[in-house]
Amino acid sequence: MDNNISRRKVFVSAYACEPGLGSEIGVGWHWVLEMSRFYDLWVLTRQSNRATIEGWMKENSAFVEKNPHIGRIRFLYYDMPKWARFWKRGLRGVRTYYNLWQWLSNGIVRRTMKQNGIEVFHHITYGNVLWKVSSYGSRKFFVWGPVGGFETIPKEYSDSYARRSRIIESVRRGVVKMLPLNLGFRRRCRRANLILCKTDITRQHIPAHYRNKALLFTDVAVEASHETVRPIDEAGNYFTDFIVVGRLDAWRGFDIAIEALAKALKQNPRLRLTIVGKGADKERLQALVKQLGVSGNVEFAGKVTMDEYRQILAGCDAVVNPALKEGAVTVAFDCLAMGKPLICLDTTGYTRYFSDEYAVVIPSGSRNQVVDDFSKAMLKLANPATRRAMGDAALSAGDKFDWENRGREIYNAIETAINNTKS
Repeated sequence: MDNNISRRKVFVSAYACEPGLGSEIGVGWHWVLEMSRFYDLWVLTRQSNRATIEGWMKENSAFVEKNPHIGRIRFLYYDMPKWARFWKRGLRGVRTYYNLWQWLSNGIVRRTMKQNGIEVFHHITYGNVLWKVSSYGSRKFFVWGPVGGFETIPKEYSDSYARRSRIIESVRRGVVKMLPLNLGFRRRCRRANLILCKTDITRQHIPAHYRNKALLFTDVAVEASHETVRPIDEAGNYFTDFIVVGRLDAWRGFDIAIEALAKALKQNPRLRLTIVGKGADKERLQALVKQLGVSGNVEFAGKVTMDEYRQILAGCDAVVNPALKEGAVTVAFDCLAMGKPLICLDTTGYTRYFSDEYAVVIPSGSRNQVVDDFSKAMLKLANPATRRAMGDAALSAGDKFDWENRGREIYNAIETAINNTKS
């Protein structure tokens, strides 16, 4: 803990914040823990996260005692009454509920910030430029993000999606095209003192006269590194196992991974792909696997627990992340923690952390070219010596991008913005 740094008071809005999970929820939790090293925090999150957070504090009481800044975090909880949210089931209705939650919890933000003399408001999750933030908090010193939302799927890719996904992407392209005229978005840009952008695509779409407040900033980091590189079979008698991880949504590009595998199998039949996750796109992906005749080389593992996920990641040879937007980022950084090479599509965001020493970052382009590039990368990583060298490099690089370093980056970004505003 940095005892020599004065403790500024910060209110954090973290709708998604829960220990032991990945994706946006895990981001909120890690982000808050790191900020607590430097700031006195009041954190507003969902009431449904309370049991998990308080359970973690009790189970890790010895760790919290050694890191008293964590114990000083004041968690505030809010959810609408059950009778008023009967319509929300899992991710269904999440956008509407989230925006209602921001609106209805604004009184908590106002009351807490006034009573405790808090002048800095930081909105973390969900990081989407389209979605609401606290109207009171955004009038204070307002740190917004990391946010994304300007990333879209080209029609060339979405043409192969199921009808519902095609419609969603078409509507989204229209919404994004009109976003510069969106009054809520422009108001948030105007009020924000610091805008943390997940991708350069989003940063470049911030209105020009507000762009000086926008900073490219990734919301994920590496957890503690543990070497789990799979031993090399010198005789080459086993399959090269690739995994893709994430909710089965069309925009995640799992179809690209399947087509790339099918193409690579023509040159090397000892390749396998495991798809971890569940979602609406599963039926289309299964049909594609059958159509390409690669059923024996593709496994759908479904939704798994975090322990099962770590076991699958530890046992694989390399990770494929064909997400066409800033998605599945957690698994990309887990590659560094576990010493696994990564194949991914350049999304102009988190990919700037991945060099050719331990990853194959494929530039965006035509769909056929992208499939071809993924296929070539799979064949490259089928070589055990190449895989070992890249895995070792990934493990070494992980220490530079861990959460402790990310925490100091967060602190430096906020303090620099505060000092710039004062001057």
